[in-house]
Amino acid sequence: MVRLLFVVLCGGYVMAFAACCAFGAEENDADARAKAFIAKFEREIRPLETDAAKCWYAASLSGAKEDFARKKEAEFKLKAALGDVKSFEELKAIKENQVADPLLRREIDVIYREYLGNQIDKTLLRKIVEKTNAVEAAFNVFRAEVNGKKITDNEVRRILLKSDDPQERQAAWEASKTVGKIVESDLKELFRLRNEAAKQMGFDNFQAMQLYLNEQDVTQIDRLFDDLDAGTREPFRKAKAAVDAEIAAKFGIAPEEIQPWHYSDAFLQEPPLSLTEEQEKLYASVDAVEASRLFYAGIGLPIDDVLAKSDLYDKPGKSPHAYSCELDREGDVRIFANVMPGRRWLSTMLHESGHASYSKYVSRDLPYAVRTYSHSLTTEGIAMMFERFPRSEEWLSAMGANASDAPQFRTQLAEWRRLYMLFFSRWCQVMYRFERGAYENPDQDLNALWGRLVERYQLVKLPPGRNEPDYAAKMHIIGAPVYYHNYMLGDMFASQMHHKIVKDVLKSSDDPFTVYYTNKLEVGTFLIEQVFRPGKTLPWNELTKHATGEFLNAKAFAEDVREKK
Repeated sequence: MVRLLFVVLCGGYVMAFAACCAFGAEENDADARAKAFIAKFEREIRPLETDAAKCWYAASLSGAKEDFARKKEAEFKLKAALGDVKSFEELKAIKENQVADPLLRREIDVIYREYLGNQIDKTLLRKIVEKTNAVEAAFNVFRAEVNGKKITDNEVRRILLKSDDPQERQAAWEASKTVGKIVESDLKELFRLRNEAAKQMGFDNFQAMQLYLNEQDVTQIDRLFDDLDAGTREPFRKAKAAVDAEIAAKFGIAPEEIQPWHYSDAFLQEPPLSLTEEQEKLYASVDAVEASRLFYAGIGLPIDDVLAKSDLYDKPGKSPHAYSCELDREGDVRIFANVMPGRRWLSTMLHESGHASYSKYVSRDLPYAVRTYSHSLTTEGIAMMFERFPRSEEWLSAMGANASDAPQFRTQLAEWRRLYMLFFSRWCQVMYRFERGAYENPDQDLNALWGRLVERYQLVKLPPGRNEPDYAAKMHIIGAPVYYHNYMLGDMFASQMHHKIVKDVLKSSDDPFTVYYTNKLEVGTFLIEQVFRPGKTLPWNELTKHATGEFLNAKAFAEDVREKK
């Protein structure tokens, strides 16, 4: 008996699943060895992965030292088990043989990359785990201090969004960066430790290793980012000049006098959005959790069970960030958030609910190793596609939030949505290229590298004389290294997927940028069958082509950020 991975047309959609076919021949030795190793993996590694996930969730929820200690030990046990040399040699031998069953071969490839990433000296491994946890713990409890008062991330964002006082804005912006100084030395040590681990496994540096482990390579990602840079450089220059003119007029200064704290986001991940008091109240009137529940149910992706298990509101010690996670690959999907009324958390809940719906609807019939999303960028893409909708007046109206100035608000939000995508793409250029440079040469002046990239890709000059580790104030560089580029690739995936849905699922000839979907059950059906259900049986670019008809590219994204007439 040999299991084959079939792709079968079913009601116009494509669905991947495993089947058994008898060929009258005995199973070959490579397949038998593969099955035995996979059974061992599930028996030994699966419970460790589940325990590590649960400990991570508990630590981010409480911020307690004892929970971080348990998280650290759980992660070390998992990494140590995956680092077992004898098991890896056995796995490598299986991989080098001809495994006939395509699904078994895919499982072995996925598991191989997971083991490969942990084939490092145990002493070095413990150093990396301990250092990473120490920095994450420092981030978890950090609160910016302004005028002797500790304030939350949400309060920093409020000041940068609302305050007309340049001194208050500067104080909040600078305070939000002070965590960088706190973790700078530990982060630099992490760069070196991670590189040491990568070189033990034959890679030039940690970034090259991480890309390989995630089925990517530097040449491939460079090409996508270079194409994106070429397609967004001039539109961004024009858009930012207009934004700077508005900011200069607001604060009574010349455009060249604008400082980073004059923008509404501490990293300029997004452009400023000036809402009227009525519009702010409109956003605040929308219950982010309930709106997410209703919207996802309306497109055939109900997440009531996810929300019931989630932790959604701020509390002492809790990490200020948001994420979605599946703790066991058996359906225990949760959203972690710090919801407050307003636009930002409405978009965040739509985003995290997108992740959650992807995880929830991966086929439970798939083997454990591939019973998860295809890739970080595909789940980010789905999340980012849905995150865009609260930036649409039409969507807000469909959710029961009606503006009195609807036509003007519609135009305003449409332009802001375009600018948001454009500004975020330039920010992602900074993050991708900074991590590449930092791992290629961690001993260089990283402050200067960061400053050069911010100026080149975001057209922002740091304050004269500033020489601070502002890069270290970005949590992702510490806790999710060599990951951020997947947000941008996900944004490209989102545009490509949305254009596909508009044209072939909704059968609309409208400009995809103007189309939103509520109460469209066919959207959920398409996503479940074409994207979610196959899980990790297909690599990310194969899944992209499988679902959209093309490999990942920047065409749809470039169309979305083109200036609207």
